[in-house]
Amino acid sequence: MKNQLNNRRHLFPGLTALVLIIILFVVTPTADAQQRTPNILPTCFTEIKQINAGLLNVGYAEAGPANGNPVILLHGWPYDINSYAGVSALLTAKGYHVIVPYLRGYGSTRFLSAKTPRNGQQAALAQDIIAFMDALKIPKAIIGGFDWGARTADIIAALYPERCKALVSVSGYLIGSQQANIAPLAPKAELAWWYQYYFATERGRAGYAANTNEFNHLIWQTASPQWHFSDTTYARSAAAFNNPDHVAIVISNYRWRLGLVKGEAKYDTMEAKLAKAPVISVPTVTLEGDANGAAHPDPDNYAGKFSGKYAHHTLTGGIGHNLPQEAPEAFADAIVEADSLAK
Repeated sequence: MKNQLNNRRHLFPGLTALVLIIILFVVTPTADAQQRTPNILPTCFTEIKQINAGLLNVGYAEAGPANGNPVILLHGWPYDINSYAGVSALLTAKGYHVIVPYLRGYGSTRFLSAKTPRNGQQAALAQDIIAFMDALKIPKAIIGGFDWGARTADIIAALYPERCKALVSVSGYLIGSQQANIAPLAPKAELAWWYQYYFATERGRAGYAANTNEFNHLIWQTASPQWHFSDTTYARSAAAFNNPDHVAIVISNYRWRLGLVKGEAKYDTMEAKLAKAPVISVPTVTLEGDANGAAHPDPDNYAGKFSGKYAHHTLTGGIGHNLPQEAPEAFADAIVEADSLAK
């Protein structure tokens, strides 16, 4: 048999070389190839579960073995759980138990009571995830996120380190406070937050409510200028904005940051702790894309906020703000790396 195989290789050297080239093209990961990866990975979750957790009935996707190492992945604005469809497939193939919830105001997540304030402040979102973990009986998990999701993951890692085995945070340390946000930024930095000031006005609220899909499509384009997403890809996520509380939560989030609205008193203790910019001690991997068009801090400015085992990676190849969806392999690798740092 060995001689027969050798003879076949000798007879078809050109074919063998061609096959090797094809294999290398398909499976060799490179930074520039990150945007091709979603074409061979799942692009959306097909089954959504629901569970009562704290103030919410939370919609979430779940994949992988129930006894696997739990990983909770958190999306941002204006995105949804499908940012992690490819990441989830990669992680479940490695035996992880992956859970991806819709944040308040997105997808099938709903408030249990009409009387609950539609509050988007950072502490409220973090408390939602703690309640979600409690409902699923998950005492501790690797937590990853980007945008709002990264901020929420950072808060849990900082204030509830016993619940966070390891952290993956796109754009690093995003914990803020109303007091810190009083200080004006340089004009160029202020320009990047144009939508925050738009949302501060009643015209902005009305405009976002009337043009949610168009508005968020623009944010996708400006936040990831080199990501050539399709209309179908955007439409999958845009469906999550058809939530009765979406506009209220988004407006609340950005107005709270500027101190234009008060938060709920029950979160005052949490916010007081967060206002001190607590150091994160859990093992952490931070990520950044080289083409992130959204406002984001320089990695050198936040490295000191992580006192435990720590690594940072800036991805090349035109990776923008929606890093998990644009570079799913790199994000999944960061989860595995953070897990290894925790051992």
